Amino acid sequence: MQTRQLGKTDLHFSVIGLGAWAMGGGGWKFGWGEQDDDESIRTMQRAVELGVNWIDTAPVYGMGHSEEVLGRALKGMSKRPIIATKCGRRWDETRMPFGRIKRESVLQEIDDSLRRLDVDCIDLYQMHWPQPDEDIEEGFGAMADAVKAGKVRHIGVCNFSVAQLKRILPIHPVASLQPPYSMLVRGVEADLLSFCAENGIGVVCYSPMQKGILTDKFTREWVASLAQDDHRSSADARFQEPELSKNLALVEGLKPIAHAAGRSVAQLAIAWTLRRSEVTSAIVGARRPSQIEETVGAGDWSLSADEIRAVDLLLA
Repeated sequence: MQTRQLGKTDLHFSVIGLGAWAMGGGGWKFGWGEQDDDESIRTMQRAVELGVNWIDTAPVYGMGHSEEVLGRALKGMSKRPIIATKCGRRWDETRMPFGRIKRESVLQEIDDSLRRLDVDCIDLYQMHWPQPDEDIEEGFGAMADAVKAGKVRHIGVCNFSVAQLKRILPIHPVASLQPPYSMLVRGVEADLLSFCAENGIGVVCYSPMQKGILTDKFTREWVASLAQDDHRSSADARFQEPELSKNLALVEGLKPIAHAAGRSVAQLAIAWTLRRSEVTSAIVGARRPSQIEETVGAGDWSLSADEIRAVDLLLA
């Protein structure tokens, strides 16, 4: 597995990171349906065995459950992976998430995450969303204080714009940005990737497979089989018409490109994001060992110029 330095930090991330969103389980608006905790643990441990050296989670994934599962998984690992988690998404009594990045809330979240993960220090701590916008500086300042206190090693952000990044750079070095990036979501190419490169900010992109769309399994029947409490079945327009038919056609066009190289569509989607030198790592979600066993194969695939042109023609 290739590794790349995360910005200006001393962290070197495997180019594939394991995302633990779905491992938070169902029962909340942005859940992925029922999930077996033991299978989640086996998936995390298998990922590390295969060379994935970092795992990304967040408190809001299952209202703390994903972090707790990761804490359990760590106890069965001979080698501890780099741990990345987040702050800024709280939830009410109905398990509905909302944004809060006031200083006292951020500091409380750090302590809660340390307890759930059962670790003394978090390697990469990220502000999940810049919401409310007016509190960005206050929340990031609290995160910087956590670095001084030894509770966090490095701090980064998710879903920030260039303008928002410029506001926090004077407060503390920004280790990383976590934006959405896939063949279907390319907004970061406009200015974010170049800004991060110029300022020594690592980029760890999420949803390179666009929640399962950019995979061989993506069919109309598979979409229809999604559980009712899987947010993709109702809360994501890309799984509904008219986007559904467009995305099905795209996947059919990607299959010959991937299969000609002896690879899967998922591997092609991940390798496509990693073609950009600004990208440190792609966060790949998995719910069972077999999924991460497939997708880690993208970590050693450098797309040829011809393969990139073939994908670009489809996207155009």
